[in-house]
Amino acid sequence: MTPAIRRATPEDADFIAWTILAAQRGHRPRGWFDIALDWPEPLSRAFVRRIALAQSRSWWHISHFLIAEAHGRPVAALCALPARGSGKDAQAAITEVAHAAELDATEMQAIRQRGAYSRTCWTTGDEDNWLIEHVAAEPSHRGQGLVQALLDRALANGKAAGYRRACIVFYIGNDAAERCYARAGFSFAEEKRDPEFEALTGAPGFRRFERAI
Repeated sequence: MTPAIRRATPEDADFIAWTILAAQRGHRPRGWFDIALDWPEPLSRAFVRRIALAQSRSWWHISHFLIAEAHGRPVAALCALPARGSGKDAQAAITEVAHAAELDATEMQAIRQRGAYSRTCWTTGDEDNWLIEHVAAEPSHRGQGLVQALLDRALANGKAAGYRRACIVFYIGNDAAERCYARAGFSFAEEKRDPEFEALTGAPGFRRFERAI
């Protein structure tokens, strides 16, 4: 049966928050928000949920996400957007939600400092790429072709928008993700490693795959 693929709506904010955290963690126990916020899971998820609904449309915003449904509910998701400037609104979104949550300047600065580690390894390659990010499926719905269907739709959207190449970035060592993206036609383009990054995440760095669309 062909999966039902649709754009995310504000009603999906809880699932999008779960998707972002799960995708950032990959095969490791902690992802970027876990490290930058350093909060218990319920508080982190609530914060990310608010970012997904913020006025600042960062790459965490629901408007960039596609949803795969099973039995009428979301079970997998990803986001896709232009690589150029894809992270430019991230800080604005965090600041917006932090102010709304009445975090003080000291805590906001601590979040920025804890999250700075990722800059040494992050790479999207050519800014003219179509970027696919935050890919995750519920464990009980993995291996059913949902992520492949989402990738197909995301790539088609990128091509329709005039992009010629797509990229995707994931933890080095996330073999399941690498196999999944290889099946979708992606291949190795670059990787960046850093000892501090590995000390914090347990992964040596990020790997980038690309493909023509």
